[in-house]
Amino acid sequence: MPYKFNYMKKNIIFFALQLSFYSLFAQEHQMSKGYIIPNDTIVQHKLKKWQGLKFGLFMHWGTYSQWGVVESWSICPEDEGWTQRKGPYGATYNGYKMAYENLQTTFNPTKFNPNKWVKAAKYAGMKYIVFTTKHHDGFSMFDTKETDYKITSAKTPFSSNPKSNVTKEIFNAFSKENFLIGAYFSKPDWHSEYYWWPYFPPKDRNVNYDPAKHPQQWQKFKDFTYNQISELMTDYGKVDILWMDGGWVRPKNTIDTLVDWQKAITFNQDIDMPKIAAMARKKQPGLIMVDRTVAGQYENYTTPEQQVPESPLNHPWESCITMGNSWSYVPGDHYKSANQIISLLIKIVSRGGNLLMNIGPGPDGDWDPVAYSRLQQIGNWIKINGEGIYASSAIAPYSENNIYYTKSDNSNTVYAFVTSDKEAVTLPSKITLHLKGINKVKNISLLGVSKKVRWTVNKDAIAIETSESLQNQSGLLQAAVYKIQY
Repeated sequence: MPYKFNYMKKNIIFFALQLSFYSLFAQEHQMSKGYIIPNDTIVQHKLKKWQGLKFGLFMHWGTYSQWGVVESWSICPEDEGWTQRKGPYGATYNGYKMAYENLQTTFNPTKFNPNKWVKAAKYAGMKYIVFTTKHHDGFSMFDTKETDYKITSAKTPFSSNPKSNVTKEIFNAFSKENFLIGAYFSKPDWHSEYYWWPYFPPKDRNVNYDPAKHPQQWQKFKDFTYNQISELMTDYGKVDILWMDGGWVRPKNTIDTLVDWQKAITFNQDIDMPKIAAMARKKQPGLIMVDRTVAGQYENYTTPEQQVPESPLNHPWESCITMGNSWSYVPGDHYKSANQIISLLIKIVSRGGNLLMNIGPGPDGDWDPVAYSRLQQIGNWIKINGEGIYASSAIAPYSENNIYYTKSDNSNTVYAFVTSDKEAVTLPSKITLHLKGINKVKNISLLGVSKKVRWTVNKDAIAIETSESLQNQSGLLQAAVYKIQY
């Protein structure tokens, strides 16, 4: 029977800090090698469209939600904070892994209703989705023919539900509302006998044998991976993004020691990405490939994790950040406030990036009510101020103290976001903006407010006066936005 427990807060924080450090280090590593622009013009067009969407939904979901543990990692035999085994099965590795994989036999998320998620995400202003079709533990949230370790297996109670192929249900529901569709796919598979070969015990997150010594075994894993991705590209409607995780699975000649835990990477784990990409793009023309942390032609945008770059990057990028403390469902998780999320969105967009915000569904198949509340609050703000977010680009000086800038891609318009550490912003009586090159201003208005704004322009400085009646408008909510037309 499944049991529930919370990961200690310090472990969650440690996990986030480790991943943040890794992401920052990997990001610098990638930039030193240089970003490669996709040579496919259809991909370039799709990538440009994706950059204009700015705000997406991420969902980590699997059998692990029943225990409320960090997704997959507790079955990884490494001595890290997020791999700690707890609960009645935690005394031995083999006993724990057996109990973990037995969660398949109790997974029955009967409250699963993707249309409810679509409605909430759309109202919040989200424009694309990335869903975990398979995480590192190998449990497939789609109807793969390559393994019986899947949600549609007769071993899984939810398989009798007409919505059991949750990936297809999610993709269909979000496609109907014109979301771009992203398939998260873990390259390592800790359940597959072709990756963690039962002949050897697993040693760490890597393949547990040398592929060079056992090429037939590795070829079986390559075929397994290729076939699963082919299924996702064939049977699940339009897919716009293939978001591949597990960057330690890569050709050895691309591996430099990014962080300490990658010193253990000694094997060439080449899964033939050119072959996978050719197949995937033949089935899904214009597909954006995200081979995370593997710099090159198959990482069409980079993915800083749980952190925001200090300045704009010279290539497309997306910060993936959790709404709570954990990627996957944890009972009683602490969720960021609407103000924190909106401030993150503003900061990221002002630096030219996208925000992919993660919400982990619970074992019953629904989100925590707090997540719906946050999306409602974000949507209330987006309805008034969204025009400064979407289809925008970074513009120097990007930010000044608590003011952040974006420029419209379609007009001579700059937006100045005044943020606050409170849930409702109070404007000062005077604000000075330093936007170089804008010496003539046609109009300045405050989004959501009909009253006129007074301003003066002096060289590269724009001074905006805010009357007392405008300084405490309830409609300004978490951040106020000045629209500057020139």
